Amino acid sequence: MANRVDIVIPVYNERENFSSTYKLLSEKVHSDWNVLLVYDFPEDKTLEAAEPIAKHDSRLRLIRNRTRGVLNAIKTGFEESRAAAVLVLMVDDPPEVIEKIDDLGTAFYTQEAMVVVASRYMQGGGHEGGPLFKGVLSLLAGLSLNKLIRLPVHDATYATRLYRKSFLESVQIESTKGFEVTLELTLKAHFAGGKIVEIPVV
Repeated sequence: MANRVDIVIPVYNERENFSSTYKLLSEKVHSDWNVLLVYDFPEDKTLEAAEPIAKHDSRLRLIRNRTRGVLNAIKTGFEESRAAAVLVLMVDDPPEVIEKIDDLGTAFYTQEAMVVVASRYMQGGGHEGGPLFKGVLSLLAGLSLNKLIRLPVHDATYATRLYRKSFLESVQIESTKGFEVTLELTLKAHFAGGKIVEIPVV
């Protein structure tokens, strides 16, 4: 289990996207990884692609969400993880992000980080496509927190980041919607004095 990364992927009818993501993980990620695929209901179309893979690849675990929705899927994945490092990955994250998983894991283990952030807005990172207004708000949120409370993060909202399991076990998640948990956990790690590391992604 040394230097392993558990990758929590919440899904909702993502058959094609998951097939592509699994292929990229298999080809591009060289560290010791496991995927915790969290789904809401047995009829989820993602399982049509995932179940045959799980039969011959023990690194893929299929986990039923304890309730419903992406936030609860992430929380379920956190609870089911058995590794020191727990990464949240969206099934539609681009190849450029998946290729950075080794770097995220290396930073976590070598720098003893509490959180490792995949950052679009630090030097070397970038954000292409998507609604312009949403992108500007996301950028401003990160910059504001960086300046106002010295949060050592330039990207406050991107969901793909890696957490220390012992930290997750020590905090109560108070978020009630979607990806608010990303910012909540990063702020709690910061206020707890934990080390936060950024890795640039595009």
